[in-house]
Amino acid sequence: MAHDMNAARADAPPASMDRGRRRWVLGAALGAGFTAWPLVSIARGEPARLRASRTLMGTRVDIAAMAEDAALLRPALDAAFARMALLVDMMSHYTATSRLAAVNHAAGLQAVAVPPELMQVLAMGQAMSRRSGGAFDVTVGSVGRWHFDPRSPSMPEHAYIARHLPVVDYRQLVLDARAGTARLTRRGMRIDPGGIAKLYILAAGLETLRASGLETALVNGGGDVVAMTAAAARPWRVGIRDPHRPDGLIGALSVRHGFVASSGDYERCFVRDGHRYHHVLNPKTGYPAQGPHGVTLVGTDLAALNGLGAATMVLDTAAGRELLRSTPGVEGLIASREGALWITPALRSRLAAA
Repeated sequence: MAHDMNAARADAPPASMDRGRRRWVLGAALGAGFTAWPLVSIARGEPARLRASRTLMGTRVDIAAMAEDAALLRPALDAAFARMALLVDMMSHYTATSRLAAVNHAAGLQAVAVPPELMQVLAMGQAMSRRSGGAFDVTVGSVGRWHFDPRSPSMPEHAYIARHLPVVDYRQLVLDARAGTARLTRRGMRIDPGGIAKLYILAAGLETLRASGLETALVNGGGDVVAMTAAAARPWRVGIRDPHRPDGLIGALSVRHGFVASSGDYERCFVRDGHRYHHVLNPKTGYPAQGPHGVTLVGTDLAALNGLGAATMVLDTAAGRELLRSTPGVEGLIASREGALWITPALRSRLAAA
């Protein structure tokens, strides 16, 4: 049986120690949390298991891992969290001292030296901006800062959005890989790495676990999951949330390696004056997208997946299908606002009952 990651129930039971019917239930993969159970659990003849949670990127990030040598686990998880935190500090557009903030501050003035990791993320964002015809635009932050924490939400004034919308243009981001610099050509431009940085950071966490000697681990952050599995180990079992009923599941998916990434207008949202605002912005309006209700993508290539969910949320359902169909190696589903659910045949064939 696979390691079971239930995407709907945050009150999932702790891991069973029954070797004849082992289930490692990790809690909610797509947007909920883990329940309390011992940090390190070892059953006779079983690998050691460890999980831990930290708050990063405004969401809860969970790591679950297994190893024959229990002594590897804690240092590996600590190193993964440290690596992810370092990348968050580098790429946050809310932190004035980040390298990304330096690029934004220098907009219209000069190029700024950026670390290789930030260059990779910006290049992925630029590539997805081109592929999607601007449905995803890494410079959408030019319309101002939105905050979607329901405890303290905020949004830019309409006049501010209207004034800055003309400088939302990914083509005005100039990357010089040889010189290691990034430049925004017009004053007032601002990069928002939302939709492009998180998956990269989670993948970096997983790579740190691999470099620390682990072979079976899963990193889950706010709807995005990246996993790896040793050749002799059973795959992870990831529940796929139903975008039309976020408390329910469409099914479950066995994942050995790669990504399960979900975007939905039911997460990170707030209501103001009777209108609900969610975190996926349409670069052409500066306001939350009015496309599909939710999107889930499955694949093994980070560059192919990264930003694709946000782009699909901005497009109408038909255009989103075409974008997904034109992306090799990526499976997915799109839930329309009208209640329809479209699933690629390859993904449909892999879904099992939750």
